[in-house]
Amino acid sequence: MPESITDLQEIFQKEMAKAGNLEGLEKLRVQYLGKKGRITTLMRSINRLPVEQRPVFGKELNKLKKYVETALEQKKKKYKQQLTATRWEKERLDLTLPGKPFHLGRKHPLNVIMEEIEEIFTSMGFIIAEGPDVELDYYNFEALNMPKDHPARDMQDSFYINPEVLLRTHTSPVQIRIMENQAPQLPVRIIAPGKVYRRDDDLTHSPMFHQVEGLVVDKGISMADLKGTLLLFLREIFGQEREIRLRPSFFPFTEPSAEVDISCIACEGQGCRICGGTGWLEILGSGMVHPRVLEIAGYDPEEVTGYAFGMGVERIAMLKYGIEDIRLFFANDLRMLSQLLAY
Repeated sequence: MPESITDLQEIFQKEMAKAGNLEGLEKLRVQYLGKKGRITTLMRSINRLPVEQRPVFGKELNKLKKYVETALEQKKKKYKQQLTATRWEKERLDLTLPGKPFHLGRKHPLNVIMEEIEEIFTSMGFIIAEGPDVELDYYNFEALNMPKDHPARDMQDSFYINPEVLLRTHTSPVQIRIMENQAPQLPVRIIAPGKVYRRDDDLTHSPMFHQVEGLVVDKGISMADLKGTLLLFLREIFGQEREIRLRPSFFPFTEPSAEVDISCIACEGQGCRICGGTGWLEILGSGMVHPRVLEIAGYDPEEVTGYAFGMGVERIAMLKYGIEDIRLFFANDLRMLSQLLAY
């Protein structure tokens, strides 16, 4: 015989005992029953035996093959049962245990403030308008009375994609687009909320932040209309006891222009660290729409007037929540966000 069947069975039994997993069993199956396996090789060698020995050897070899197949299948079944039992134990659900705590998703504080702003203005008859974040230089600057050599462009360090395209530095371009599409129809009464981008990054500035621009154009619009609108809005946001004041300022697209302050929300105008002892907090910029801007957009400045204002959503949220670092809004710190959402 090329190899003793009894010896081969004993060797298989020893190797079978060492096969500790399904992968080991598969290797053992290939070693004995594969195309080049030891039992397969013996079967191919039967024709080299004397004729009288072939029936006996073939019978014993078939018995060994059946033994190996059965032993492998039983061990394989055993291992599968063990794996199943282990998996079931891991996945077993104990209905007597308390449920695992989970946290419900909530709106980001900036979204809460943005929605509050939108709700106040829409209740006053304003329509929400949107525009592209990637803007043409013409709409971001030139149509707002800022030609290429205008010094006001230096006030906003911009992200340019190419000489004619940039990430918008304010949402004022939406005002131009709306007036262009609507002129000469009246009235125009919109707010334009959205993201804006500037090369700023410190405690009170971020490269990306949110603004809400407002625009009203109609016949007979005056600074009194602007002040009344902003007073109503700021009292809805910060409380009915708030007072406002308008200080002369400069913006290329409004004339006259004014910075708007509110009485300090911490000291009620008495003077404190937050307001620098003045009793007032700067909150937004505003003014009457510049005649040149109206003309560029298609309106006759001799027939109509308008006012515009712009505010930073983060600025309002920082004052309302007592946050001193704007970067906390974008840090995704769940502890800080959860604390703000408790307001």
